[in-house]
Amino acid sequence: MASIIVLGAGLGGSLVAYELAPVMRPGDQLILIGREPRYHFVPSNPWVAAGWRERDEIEIDLTEAMAKKRITYMTQGCKRVHPAESRIELSDGSSLTYDYLVIATGPELAFDEVDGLGPEGFTQSVCHVDHAEKANAALEVFAKTPGPIVVGAVQGASCFGPAYEFAFILDTELRKRKIRDKVPMIFVTPEPYIGHLGLDGVGDTKGLMESELRQRHIKWITNAKVRHIEAGKMTVDEIGEDGALKKTHELPFSYSMMLPAFRGVEAVRGIEGLTNPRGFIVIDKNQRNPKYSNVFAIGVCVAIAPVGSTLVPVGVPKTGFMIESMVTATAQNIGALLHGKPAKAEATWNAVCLADFGDGGVAFIAEPQIPPRNVNWAAEGRWVHYAKIAFEKYFLHKLRHGESEPFYERWLMKGLGIHRLTMVQEKGEPQ
Repeated sequence: MASIIVLGAGLGGSLVAYELAPVMRPGDQLILIGREPRYHFVPSNPWVAAGWRERDEIEIDLTEAMAKKRITYMTQGCKRVHPAESRIELSDGSSLTYDYLVIATGPELAFDEVDGLGPEGFTQSVCHVDHAEKANAALEVFAKTPGPIVVGAVQGASCFGPAYEFAFILDTELRKRKIRDKVPMIFVTPEPYIGHLGLDGVGDTKGLMESELRQRHIKWITNAKVRHIEAGKMTVDEIGEDGALKKTHELPFSYSMMLPAFRGVEAVRGIEGLTNPRGFIVIDKNQRNPKYSNVFAIGVCVAIAPVGSTLVPVGVPKTGFMIESMVTATAQNIGALLHGKPAKAEATWNAVCLADFGDGGVAFIAEPQIPPRNVNWAAEGRWVHYAKIAFEKYFLHKLRHGESEPFYERWLMKGLGIHRLTMVQEKGEPQ
Protein backbone atom coordinates (compact mmCIF):
# COMPACT_ATOMS: atom_id res chain seq x y z
CA MET A 1 0.00 0.00 0.00
CA ALA A 2 1.12 3.56 -0.68
CA SER A 3 1.83 6.55 1.54
CA ILE A 4 0.87 9.89 0.00
CA ILE A 5 1.93 13.16 1.61
CA VAL A 6 0.55 16.57 0.69
CA LEU A 7 2.90 19.29 1.89
CA GLY A 8 1.09 22.57 2.44
CA ALA A 9 -2.45 23.11 3.69
CA GLY A 10 -3.54 26.22 1.81
CA LEU A 11 -5.99 26.38 -1.08
CA GLY A 12 -4.19 23.86 -3.31
CA GLY A 13 -3.10 21.50 -0.56
CA SER A 14 -6.50 21.29 1.08
CA LEU A 15 -8.30 20.74 -2.20
CA VAL A 16 -5.87 18.13 -3.54
CA ALA A 17 -6.22 16.19 -0.28
CA TYR A 18 -9.99 16.19 -0.78
CA GLU A 19 -9.64 15.04 -4.39
CA LEU A 20 -7.05 12.37 -3.60
CA ALA A 21 -9.14 10.70 -0.92
CA PRO A 22 -11.71 9.16 -3.33
CA VAL A 23 -9.09 7.74 -5.76
CA MET A 24 -7.03 5.93 -3.12
CA ARG A 25 -7.14 2.19 -2.56
CA PRO A 26 -8.09 0.56 0.74
CA GLY A 27 -5.01 0.64 2.92
CA ASP A 28 -3.38 3.65 1.24
CA GLN A 29 -2.43 6.44 3.64
CA LEU A 30 -3.00 10.15 3.01
CA ILE A 31 -1.30 12.76 5.20
CA LEU A 32 -1.71 16.52 4.90
CA ILE A 33 1.02 18.62 6.52
CA GLY A 34 0.59 22.31 7.37
CA ARG A 35 1.85 24.80 9.90
CA GLU A 36 -1.42 25.98 11.43
CA PRO A 37 -4.56 24.23 12.68
CA ARG A 38 -6.79 26.65 10.79
CA TYR A 39 -7.16 27.57 7.13
CA HIS A 40 -7.98 31.13 6.09
CA PHE A 41 -9.51 32.14 2.76
CA VAL A 42 -6.76 34.32 1.30
CA PRO A 43 -8.98 36.19 -1.23
CA SER A 44 -10.89 37.69 1.71
CA ASN A 45 -7.81 39.25 3.31
CA PRO A 46 -8.37 42.67 1.70
CA TRP A 47 -11.79 42.73 3.35
CA VAL A 48 -10.23 41.91 6.73
CA ALA A 49 -7.72 44.72 6.23
CA ALA A 50 -10.55 47.15 5.50
CA GLY A 51 -12.53 45.99 8.53
CA TRP A 52 -15.25 44.35 6.43
CA ARG A 53 -14.60 40.86 7.80
CA GLU A 54 -13.54 39.42 11.13
CA ARG A 55 -10.87 36.75 11.13
CA ASP A 56 -13.17 33.97 12.32
CA GLU A 57 -15.53 34.64 9.40
CA ILE A 58 -12.92 33.52 6.86
CA GLU A 59 -11.28 30.67 8.79
CA ILE A 60 -12.10 27.01 9.28
CA ASP A 61 -10.69 24.30 11.54
CA LEU A 62 -8.71 22.07 9.18
CA THR A 63 -8.25 19.30 11.72
CA GLU A 64 -12.00 18.88 12.00
CA ALA A 65 -12.59 19.26 8.25
CA MET A 66 -9.92 16.71 7.29
CA ALA A 67 -11.14 14.22 9.88
CA LYS A 68 -14.46 14.10 8.02
CA LYS A 69 -12.56 12.76 4.99
CA ARG A 70 -10.39 10.45 7.12
CA ILE A 71 -7.30 12.44 6.15
CA THR A 72 -4.52 12.68 8.73
CA TYR A 73 -3.68 16.34 9.33
CA MET A 74 -0.36 17.28 10.95
CA THR A 75 0.69 20.80 11.92
CA GLN A 76 4.41 20.34 12.55
CA GLY A 77 5.40 21.93 9.25
CA CYS A 78 8.34 20.81 7.13
CA LYS A 79 11.98 21.67 7.72
CA ARG A 80 13.40 20.04 4.56
CA VAL A 81 12.35 17.83 1.70
CA HIS A 82 14.77 15.03 0.79
CA PRO A 83 13.44 13.83 -2.57
CA ALA A 84 16.35 11.45 -3.28
CA GLU A 85 15.29 9.53 -0.15
CA SER A 86 11.52 10.01 -0.62
CA ARG A 87 11.53 11.56 2.82
CA ILE A 88 10.47 14.82 4.43
CA GLU A 89 12.03 16.14 7.61
CA LEU A 90 9.48 17.78 9.89
CA SER A 91 10.14 20.88 11.97
CA ASP A 92 10.02 18.86 15.20
CA GLY A 93 12.95 16.70 14.05
CA SER A 94 10.92 13.65 13.04
CA SER A 95 10.72 12.31 9.47
CA LEU A 96 8.13 10.72 7.22
CA THR A 97 8.72 8.67 4.08
CA TYR A 98 6.38 8.69 1.12
CA ASP A 99 5.56 6.89 -2.09
CA TYR A 100 4.12 10.07 -3.61
CA LEU A 101 4.58 13.66 -2.51
CA VAL A 102 2.47 16.64 -3.58
CA ILE A 103 4.18 19.96 -2.84
CA ALA A 104 1.60 22.71 -2.29
CA THR A 105 3.49 24.98 0.08
CA GLY A 106 2.64 28.27 -1.56
CA PRO A 107 5.40 30.89 -1.53
CA GLU A 108 7.72 32.51 0.92
CA LEU A 109 7.07 36.24 1.06
CA ALA A 110 10.30 38.01 0.11
CA PHE A 111 9.84 41.19 2.17
CA ASP A 112 13.57 41.27 2.85
CA GLU A 113 14.37 42.00 -0.80
CA VAL A 114 13.31 45.64 -0.40
CA ASP A 115 14.61 47.59 2.55
CA GLY A 116 11.74 48.67 4.82
CA LEU A 117 9.08 46.53 3.11
CA GLY A 118 6.40 44.61 4.96
CA PRO A 119 4.63 44.36 8.31
CA GLU A 120 7.97 44.27 10.13
CA GLY A 121 8.99 47.38 8.20
CA PHE A 122 6.89 50.38 7.21
CA THR A 123 4.22 48.96 4.88
CA GLN A 124 1.22 46.70 5.33
CA SER A 125 0.36 43.42 3.58
CA VAL A 126 -2.75 41.38 2.76
CA CYS A 127 -0.87 38.16 1.98
CA HIS A 128 -1.83 36.48 5.27
CA VAL A 129 -4.72 37.02 7.66
CA ASP A 130 -2.23 38.01 10.39
CA HIS A 131 -0.97 40.77 8.10
CA ALA A 132 -4.52 41.80 7.20
CA GLU A 133 -5.46 42.22 10.86
CA LYS A 134 -2.39 44.38 11.41
CA ALA A 135 -3.26 46.38 8.29
CA ASN A 136 -6.73 47.02 9.67
CA ALA A 137 -5.36 48.19 13.02
CA ALA A 138 -3.03 50.57 11.17
CA LEU A 139 -5.96 51.81 9.07
CA GLU A 140 -7.93 52.73 12.17
CA VAL A 141 -4.99 54.78 13.43
CA PHE A 142 -4.59 56.37 9.99
CA ALA A 143 -8.27 57.37 9.83
CA LYS A 144 -7.82 59.66 12.85
CA THR A 145 -5.17 61.72 11.04
CA PRO A 146 -5.53 60.91 7.32
CA GLY A 147 -2.81 61.66 4.79
CA PRO A 148 -1.31 60.22 1.56
CA ILE A 149 -1.68 56.52 0.71
CA VAL A 150 0.59 54.39 -1.49
CA VAL A 151 -0.67 50.97 -2.62
CA GLY A 152 0.78 48.51 -5.11
CA ALA A 153 3.45 45.86 -5.59
CA VAL A 154 7.23 45.80 -5.71
CA GLN A 155 9.51 44.49 -8.45
CA GLY A 156 9.32 40.74 -8.98
CA ALA A 157 5.77 40.51 -7.65
CA SER A 158 3.43 38.15 -9.47
CA CYS A 159 0.10 38.56 -7.69
CA PHE A 160 -1.32 41.96 -8.65
CA GLY A 161 -5.05 41.40 -8.22
CA PRO A 162 -5.06 41.96 -4.44
CA ALA A 163 -3.12 45.21 -4.87
CA TYR A 164 -5.74 46.62 -7.24
CA GLU A 165 -8.53 45.25 -5.06
CA PHE A 166 -7.17 46.83 -1.91
CA ALA A 167 -6.60 50.21 -3.56
CA PHE A 168 -10.23 50.32 -4.70
CA ILE A 169 -11.59 48.85 -1.46
CA LEU A 170 -9.68 51.52 0.47
CA ASP A 171 -11.17 54.19 -1.77
CA THR A 172 -14.65 52.84 -1.07
CA GLU A 173 -14.03 52.63 2.69
CA LEU A 174 -12.58 56.15 2.88
CA ARG A 175 -15.58 57.54 1.03
CA LYS A 176 -17.87 55.78 3.49
CA ARG A 177 -15.97 57.46 6.31
CA LYS A 178 -16.18 60.78 4.43
CA ILE A 179 -12.43 61.36 4.58
CA ARG A 180 -11.53 60.45 0.99
CA ASP A 181 -11.06 64.16 0.16
CA LYS A 182 -8.19 64.28 2.68
CA VAL A 183 -6.29 61.33 1.14
CA PRO A 184 -4.15 61.60 -2.01
CA MET A 185 -3.66 58.07 -3.40
CA ILE A 186 -1.08 56.63 -5.78
CA PHE A 187 -0.72 53.11 -7.19
CA VAL A 188 2.85 51.85 -7.69
CA THR A 189 3.54 48.76 -9.80
CA PRO A 190 6.35 47.09 -11.77
CA GLU A 191 3.84 46.21 -14.51
CA PRO A 192 4.63 47.78 -17.90
CA TYR A 193 1.08 49.12 -18.00
CA ILE A 194 -1.94 49.24 -15.72
CA GLY A 195 -3.94 46.01 -15.98
CA HIS A 196 -1.03 43.89 -17.20
CA LEU A 197 -1.52 41.64 -14.14
CA GLY A 198 1.53 39.53 -15.00
CA LEU A 199 -0.51 38.12 -17.90
CA ASP A 200 0.01 40.79 -20.57
CA GLY A 201 -3.55 41.83 -19.81
CA VAL A 202 -6.80 39.91 -20.23
CA GLY A 203 -9.35 41.40 -22.57
CA ASP A 204 -9.41 45.14 -21.94
CA THR A 205 -8.08 45.04 -18.37
CA LYS A 206 -5.77 47.91 -19.31
CA GLY A 207 -8.65 50.18 -20.22
CA LEU A 208 -10.91 48.95 -17.42
CA MET A 209 -8.31 49.40 -14.69
CA GLU A 210 -7.07 52.76 -15.95
CA SER A 211 -10.64 54.02 -16.13
CA GLU A 212 -11.33 52.81 -12.60
CA LEU A 213 -8.20 54.51 -11.26
CA ARG A 214 -9.11 57.79 -12.98
CA GLN A 215 -12.69 57.73 -11.72
CA ARG A 216 -11.42 57.22 -8.18
CA HIS A 217 -8.71 59.90 -8.47
CA ILE A 218 -5.88 57.43 -7.94
CA LYS A 219 -2.66 58.31 -9.75
CA TRP A 220 -0.21 55.63 -10.83
CA ILE A 221 3.40 54.83 -11.65
CA THR A 222 4.19 51.83 -13.87
CA ASN A 223 7.60 50.28 -14.63
CA ALA A 224 8.31 51.09 -10.99
CA LYS A 225 11.17 49.72 -8.93
CA VAL A 226 10.96 50.42 -5.21
CA ARG A 227 14.44 51.37 -4.05
CA HIS A 228 13.79 51.57 -0.32
CA ILE A 229 11.12 52.48 2.22
CA GLU A 230 11.41 54.40 5.44
CA ALA A 231 8.89 55.76 7.90
CA GLY A 232 6.49 57.90 5.88
CA LYS A 233 8.47 57.86 2.62
CA MET A 234 8.94 55.49 -0.31
CA THR A 235 11.68 55.98 -2.90
CA VAL A 236 10.65 54.65 -6.29
CA ASP A 237 12.62 54.55 -9.54
CA GLU A 238 10.49 54.82 -12.68
CA ILE A 239 12.17 53.06 -15.61
CA GLY A 240 11.82 54.53 -19.10
CA GLU A 241 11.12 52.65 -22.31
CA ASP A 242 14.85 52.64 -23.09
CA GLY A 243 15.53 50.75 -19.87
CA ALA A 244 17.25 53.74 -18.26
CA LEU A 245 16.12 55.60 -15.17
CA LYS A 246 13.34 57.99 -16.16
CA LYS A 247 12.60 59.57 -12.80
CA THR A 248 13.05 58.96 -9.09
CA HIS A 249 9.93 59.60 -7.04
CA GLU A 250 9.98 60.42 -3.33
CA LEU A 251 6.49 59.41 -2.27
CA PRO A 252 5.27 60.51 1.18
CA PHE A 253 2.71 58.25 2.82
CA SER A 254 0.75 57.97 6.02
CA TYR A 255 -0.43 54.47 5.08
CA SER A 256 0.88 51.96 2.57
CA MET A 257 0.14 48.40 1.46
CA MET A 258 2.71 46.90 -0.94
CA LEU A 259 2.75 43.29 -2.12
CA PRO A 260 6.15 41.56 -2.09
CA ALA A 261 7.81 39.27 -4.60
CA PHE A 262 7.50 35.53 -3.94
CA ARG A 263 10.12 32.79 -3.78
CA GLY A 264 10.07 29.11 -2.93
CA VAL A 265 9.98 28.11 0.72
CA GLU A 266 13.19 27.24 2.54
CA ALA A 267 12.22 23.56 2.79
CA VAL A 268 12.74 23.11 -0.96
CA ARG A 269 15.05 25.93 -2.08
CA GLY A 270 18.39 24.88 -3.53
CA ILE A 271 17.53 21.24 -4.26
CA GLU A 272 19.06 20.50 -7.65
CA GLY A 273 16.58 19.11 -10.13
CA LEU A 274 13.60 19.92 -7.92
CA THR A 275 13.58 23.72 -7.98
CA ASN A 276 14.62 26.61 -10.19
CA PRO A 277 17.04 29.29 -8.90
CA ARG A 278 14.14 31.14 -7.29
CA GLY A 279 13.09 28.05 -5.36
CA PHE A 280 9.94 27.21 -7.31
CA ILE A 281 9.20 23.56 -8.15
CA VAL A 282 9.99 22.47 -11.71
CA ILE A 283 7.16 20.40 -13.21
CA ASP A 284 6.22 18.80 -16.52
CA LYS A 285 2.83 18.91 -18.26
CA ASN A 286 1.45 16.36 -15.77
CA GLN A 287 2.43 18.44 -12.69
CA ARG A 288 5.30 16.01 -12.10
CA ASN A 289 8.92 16.84 -11.34
CA PRO A 290 11.13 15.57 -14.21
CA LYS A 291 13.93 14.34 -11.92
CA TYR A 292 11.90 12.94 -9.03
CA SER A 293 8.97 11.20 -10.69
CA ASN A 294 7.09 10.56 -7.44
CA VAL A 295 6.98 14.28 -6.65
CA PHE A 296 4.14 16.48 -7.94
CA ALA A 297 3.57 20.19 -7.33
CA ILE A 298 0.59 22.52 -7.53
CA GLY A 299 -0.26 26.16 -6.89
CA VAL A 300 1.90 29.18 -6.28
CA CYS A 301 4.99 27.06 -5.55
CA VAL A 302 5.35 25.84 -9.17
CA ALA A 303 7.79 27.42 -11.61
CA ILE A 304 6.22 29.29 -14.52
CA ALA A 305 8.24 31.41 -16.92
CA PRO A 306 7.21 35.09 -17.26
CA VAL A 307 4.76 35.90 -20.06
CA GLY A 308 7.35 38.12 -21.76
CA SER A 309 10.21 40.51 -21.20
CA THR A 310 9.43 43.59 -19.08
CA LEU A 311 11.54 46.57 -18.07
CA VAL A 312 11.08 45.71 -14.39
CA PRO A 313 10.72 42.04 -13.30
CA VAL A 314 7.11 40.87 -13.25
CA GLY A 315 6.02 37.33 -12.35
CA VAL A 316 3.07 35.24 -13.47
CA PRO A 317 0.14 34.80 -11.06
CA LYS A 318 -1.29 31.39 -10.24
CA THR A 319 -5.01 32.10 -10.11
CA GLY A 320 -7.74 30.07 -8.39
CA PHE A 321 -9.12 28.18 -11.38
CA MET A 322 -5.59 27.53 -12.64
CA ILE A 323 -4.66 26.04 -9.25
CA GLU A 324 -7.80 23.93 -9.18
CA SER A 325 -6.97 22.54 -12.61
CA MET A 326 -3.52 21.58 -11.26
CA VAL A 327 -5.25 19.96 -8.26
CA THR A 328 -7.58 17.86 -10.39
CA ALA A 329 -4.86 16.77 -12.81
CA THR A 330 -2.55 15.79 -9.95
CA ALA A 331 -5.24 13.80 -8.14
CA GLN A 332 -6.16 11.99 -11.35
CA ASN A 333 -2.53 11.22 -12.13
CA ILE A 334 -1.69 9.85 -8.70
CA GLY A 335 -4.93 7.87 -8.76
CA ALA A 336 -3.92 6.39 -12.11
CA LEU A 337 -0.47 5.44 -10.84
CA LEU A 338 -1.95 3.80 -7.75
CA HIS A 339 -4.03 1.60 -10.03
CA GLY A 340 -1.17 0.72 -12.37
CA LYS A 341 -2.11 3.12 -15.14
CA PRO A 342 0.00 5.92 -16.73
CA ALA A 343 -0.32 9.52 -15.57
CA LYS A 344 -1.76 11.35 -18.57
CA ALA A 345 -3.96 14.15 -17.17
CA GLU A 346 -2.85 17.70 -17.93
CA ALA A 347 -4.10 20.83 -16.19
CA THR A 348 -5.67 23.29 -18.61
CA TRP A 349 -4.33 26.33 -16.75
CA ASN A 350 -7.33 28.45 -17.66
CA ALA A 351 -7.98 31.56 -15.58
CA VAL A 352 -11.33 32.75 -14.25
CA CYS A 353 -11.07 35.57 -11.71
CA LEU A 354 -13.26 37.93 -9.73
CA ALA A 355 -11.57 41.13 -8.56
CA ASP A 356 -13.66 43.01 -6.00
CA PHE A 357 -13.44 46.81 -5.89
CA GLY A 358 -15.61 47.33 -2.84
CA ASP A 359 -18.66 48.59 -4.70
CA GLY A 360 -18.03 46.96 -8.10
CA GLY A 361 -15.35 44.88 -9.70
CA VAL A 362 -13.86 43.20 -12.74
CA ALA A 363 -14.24 39.58 -13.86
CA PHE A 364 -11.99 38.08 -16.47
CA ILE A 365 -11.51 34.80 -18.33
CA ALA A 366 -8.29 33.74 -20.00
CA GLU A 367 -8.24 30.42 -21.85
CA PRO A 368 -5.49 29.48 -21.42
CA GLN A 369 -4.05 31.81 -18.79
CA ILE A 370 -0.77 32.19 -20.69
CA PRO A 371 -1.27 33.91 -24.09
CA PRO A 372 -1.98 33.45 -26.96
CA ARG A 373 -5.52 32.56 -25.95
CA ASN A 374 -8.70 31.06 -27.29
CA VAL A 375 -10.76 33.22 -24.91
CA ASN A 376 -9.61 36.68 -23.78
CA TRP A 377 -12.47 38.44 -21.98
CA ALA A 378 -13.01 40.94 -19.18
CA ALA A 379 -16.08 42.78 -17.89
CA GLU A 380 -16.95 45.06 -15.00
CA GLY A 381 -19.96 45.77 -12.84
CA ARG A 382 -21.44 45.80 -9.37
CA TRP A 383 -22.42 42.16 -9.85
CA VAL A 384 -18.74 41.15 -9.48
CA HIS A 385 -18.67 42.46 -5.89
CA TYR A 386 -21.71 40.38 -4.94
CA ALA A 387 -20.47 37.35 -6.88
CA LYS A 388 -17.25 37.33 -4.88
CA ILE A 389 -19.15 37.55 -1.59
CA ALA A 390 -21.32 34.62 -2.67
CA PHE A 391 -18.30 32.60 -3.75
CA GLU A 392 -16.52 33.20 -0.45
CA LYS A 393 -19.48 31.85 1.49
CA TYR A 394 -19.92 28.90 -0.87
CA PHE A 395 -16.23 27.95 -0.77
CA LEU A 396 -15.92 28.06 3.02
CA HIS A 397 -19.14 26.11 3.44
CA LYS A 398 -17.90 23.36 1.12
CA LEU A 399 -14.47 23.18 2.75
CA ARG A 400 -15.95 23.06 6.25
CA HIS A 401 -18.19 20.16 5.29
CA GLY A 402 -15.52 18.14 3.53
CA GLU A 403 -17.02 18.36 0.07
CA SER A 404 -14.43 17.73 -2.63
CA GLU A 405 -16.04 18.97 -5.82
CA PRO A 406 -13.97 21.47 -7.85
CA PHE A 407 -15.32 24.74 -6.48
CA TYR A 408 -14.76 27.01 -9.45
CA GLU A 409 -16.05 24.46 -11.92
CA ARG A 410 -19.25 23.78 -10.02
CA TRP A 411 -20.10 27.31 -8.94
CA LEU A 412 -18.30 30.11 -10.70
CA MET A 413 -18.43 28.49 -14.13
CA LYS A 414 -22.16 27.86 -13.96
CA GLY A 415 -22.82 31.23 -12.36
CA LEU A 416 -21.14 33.01 -15.25
CA GLY A 417 -22.79 30.73 -17.78
CA ILE A 418 -19.45 29.31 -18.92
CA HIS A 419 -19.60 25.66 -19.90
CA ARG A 420 -16.69 25.12 -22.29
CA LEU A 421 -13.75 25.57 -19.88
CA THR A 422 -12.43 22.35 -18.42
CA MET A 423 -10.21 21.45 -15.50
CA VAL A 424 -8.07 18.84 -17.22
CA GLN A 425 -7.42 17.15 -20.50
CA GLU A 426 -5.99 13.70 -21.00
CA LYS A 427 -3.46 13.07 -23.74
CA GLY A 428 -3.00 9.60 -25.15
CA GLU A 429 0.27 8.07 -26.17
CA PRO A 430 1.51 9.12 -29.65
CA GLN A 431 0.68 6.63 -32.40
